[in-house]
Amino acid sequence: MPLFVVALGGNALLRRGEPLEATAQLHNVRRAAQQIVRLAEGRRLVVAHGNGPQVGLLALQNEAYREVHPYPLDVLGAQTEGMIGYLIEQEIANRLPPGRSVATLLTRVEVQRGDPAFAAPSKPIGPVYDAPRGAALARERGWHMVADGAGLRRAVPSPRPQCILELASVLALLEHDTVVVCAGGGGIPVVATGRGEEKEGVEAVIDKDLAAGLLARQLDADLLLIATDVAAVYLGWGTPNACAIRRASPDALRRLAFAAGSIGPKVEAACEFALATGKPAVIGSLDDIERLVSGEAGTWIDTRVDGMELGVAAAVGACA
Repeated sequence: MPLFVVALGGNALLRRGEPLEATAQLHNVRRAAQQIVRLAEGRRLVVAHGNGPQVGLLALQNEAYREVHPYPLDVLGAQTEGMIGYLIEQEIANRLPPGRSVATLLTRVEVQRGDPAFAAPSKPIGPVYDAPRGAALARERGWHMVADGAGLRRAVPSPRPQCILELASVLALLEHDTVVVCAGGGGIPVVATGRGEEKEGVEAVIDKDLAAGLLARQLDADLLLIATDVAAVYLGWGTPNACAIRRASPDALRRLAFAAGSIGPKVEAACEFALATGKPAVIGSLDDIERLVSGEAGTWIDTRVDGMELGVAAAVGACA
């Protein structure tokens, strides 16, 4: 059976502007599960997801209780992977046909201790603050802040993922026709200690899309599907002349510049997967999931495409 890797953006769990409430997340996960199960019939399926708002909330709660030393980001990442994985697992299981199972796997992802990302925090986590509040938090807590729309968010190191350490476990579950939820939030970041095969956690949050792309490559997936809250990748996003990219070669996309904190990692992950495997990737709206697979919606990224084809994907955007 073909194997699909689906990467759910943080918007699949918590939409921009929504409160960081469990009920809001459950509502969004139910919506996501309804879409995901449409892909399960006749396919092996692996689901990855983001955790930026959730790990940021845990970090805030962590800071508020001063009786113990704050828990490190790798531990908070593991907590969110279990929490979000549970919600996704239960809602998918509620919709799968009898005999089909789903399992959530805590997933360690190895990074390099000397990755330059540790000296340049760039991964946004937690809520968006208005500029005065964000600046105050930066002064009070020593946080590094980055722009997010009109506001500011805390940013933490985001080293590049090098290896999915639970790959054999994922494969074993797939052999038993299990839908696997793994590499949540980019996985739990660990580094080699230098003592044989021993690893240890590190203070970082790995980009979910780059981790999902690596996972798809190591699994030799047939398709990498990156589901987000926009219909496609756009040229001139946020301008009156925004134009959807319908199909593109990885080389053509790599010549363009995209926002580092949002669509950029998605494009990078899709291009890396397509170039490494010769198989396609697609980026688009979760609500269009079946049309993404058929190539009728979203941005299809494939080495067999020559250059770039522009058009209006869904009802958003217009070509000048």
